[in-house]
Amino acid sequence: MIRSRSSLSPGSRLRRLGPLGLPALWGAVAVTWRLACPAAQQPGVALRVATGVVFLGVGTGLVLGIRHGLSRELRRMRVIAHATQQALLRPPPPRIDGLTVAAGQLSASRGAVVGGDLYEAVATPYGVRVIIGDVRGHGLAALGAVVAVLGSFREAAHDEPELGGVLRRLDRALGRRLREATVDECSGRAAEHPAAEEFVTVLLLEIRPDDEVLALNCGHPGPYRIGRRVEAVSTGDPLPPLGTFPLPADLSPYPCVRLSPGDLLVLHTDGAQDARDGAGRFFDLEAVLAEAGRDPSPPPAAVVRRVHGALLRHTKGRPADDVALLVLRNDRPRVPAQPAEPGLRRTRPAPSPHL
Repeated sequence: MIRSRSSLSPGSRLRRLGPLGLPALWGAVAVTWRLACPAAQQPGVALRVATGVVFLGVGTGLVLGIRHGLSRELRRMRVIAHATQQALLRPPPPRIDGLTVAAGQLSASRGAVVGGDLYEAVATPYGVRVIIGDVRGHGLAALGAVVAVLGSFREAAHDEPELGGVLRRLDRALGRRLREATVDECSGRAAEHPAAEEFVTVLLLEIRPDDEVLALNCGHPGPYRIGRRVEAVSTGDPLPPLGTFPLPADLSPYPCVRLSPGDLLVLHTDGAQDARDGAGRFFDLEAVLAEAGRDPSPPPAAVVRRVHGALLRHTKGRPADDVALLVLRNDRPRVPAQPAEPGLRRTRPAPSPHL
């Protein structure tokens, strides 16, 4: 429950005003002395200097008191924001149905943990379903669309037997979010609001128990597979981003790849490919992944750290856009082929006798 400032208890108000108590008392004494004390009314350089020192001390105390209160409030708000953002874009579990998973986020907004990127991976009766997306813009202004899309995915991934049904649920949730954000509740008229131009690129994947990967792509960059070599994975003809045009009637998933045991699948947002250095050179994500793939089956968390470190070095610690990574490694047990027992030979059935 979020409380407004007017609902704060008297004790909380007193604690917030506590740092200003001593300077305020000091100032009251100084003003009283200046107006009521006869000695303060007499001319003289010494008394003027003393009066100036008193008022300078009062001003310094007030500034320090206000600064202390604001710093304490800022620390408190950062703790609340960090907890809220962690609950929204929570780290995925390290293991999901035989897959090792790691994720990470770099926000372009200074001091923010979460921006306009989103990701999630969940185990469902239909396989492991994964989403990664990118809201137009970044920072706290994009969190509304992130909440709408992620909240819908966490429910629809378990309820919808078809991946196309999940995508339609996401589209409807984002549509409700945009309508609520762009309509003035008082007048009922359309209001000028940044959300009116919001759209979300989304990549939906379904990793089935037989390791086949199905994809539905709404304008999002395709993933990379790290196996014997690094290769870009095709996800079929892209659909329009959510929030721009209605989805087509046919939402058949595209069978894009088979994730063999030991292979990694690297999902990312376009902030990784579009990052530039001071000379305007783009970040070479595929080269960094190839370097990480020199080790056989590298841990997903190590891949995330390597890419983030290379990105920060490339941009001098100042990425221009949010960057999200989600890495999955297939650690399901290999099922060896069962050889036929010796001495057994497949024979054709004898023809039935004519009657």
